[in-house]
Amino acid sequence: MPIDQNIFFSKSKLVGGRDLPVVLIHGAGGFHLFWPSEIRRLAGFRIYAVDLPGHGKSGGHSLHSIEAYAGRIIQWLRGIGLHRAVFIGHSMGGAIVLKIALNDADCVLGLGLISTGARLRVSQDIIRMSSTPQEFSNAISLIMANSFSSSADPRLIELAQMRISNIRPSVLHSDFIACNNFDMMDSLTKITASTIVICGEDDQMTPLRYSQYLADSIPDAVLNVIPDSGHMVMLEKPKEVAQLIEGFLLDIPYSPGRISPVK
Repeated sequence: MPIDQNIFFSKSKLVGGRDLPVVLIHGAGGFHLFWPSEIRRLAGFRIYAVDLPGHGKSGGHSLHSIEAYAGRIIQWLRGIGLHRAVFIGHSMGGAIVLKIALNDADCVLGLGLISTGARLRVSQDIIRMSSTPQEFSNAISLIMANSFSSSADPRLIELAQMRISNIRPSVLHSDFIACNNFDMMDSLTKITASTIVICGEDDQMTPLRYSQYLADSIPDAVLNVIPDSGHMVMLEKPKEVAQLIEGFLLDIPYSPGRISPVK
């Protein structure tokens, strides 16, 4: 896996299709493998799945604000020699994508907002429990209980719980603080990029009304609701989410252009 700006990322092999670059940004406490292979290896596009600072195999420490994460992603983008991309984010990653669209609109070819919102209030119980190693496992259990639909495969839930349990408590806690302080409720109308919004019908972490607000407030945004799925909709319904993303990407006009990497 390559690294730039102290950020690890996976990159799909482009086989045919267009050269459109797509950046996947995971949610709180996650890393690039929270994106299923159906999305990370979507044919016909350059797919980059990053590990945010302090997450997965990326170095450094987690950051304390969504804006700080957005700034690091833009630094990374320029560091690998890209000027523009489609940004797709899940949960906290969606907040980061929204902040990029607001602060660095020239870098954005399109937006994918999955299980996220314009404001991400976090349960005070989760914030408290994630702050201490003694209660960290309880925080993970509470998160998992609200992240999947009742029809989810138990083995999928077990794998997700194992992966998120491996993150440092301080990283997860910082992510939740960043989410809790995030608020773009009054800024969505300023976003001009083409936008797709995807939400699981049974999402308890960022309920359907959050996605509906995004779709209603961002000009020309399109909402897609996937039945029998929860907050981790891309893990529960990977083929359906990949198909929606592919259709969205095929409609984005793109002419390749690069800038020199930042030294």
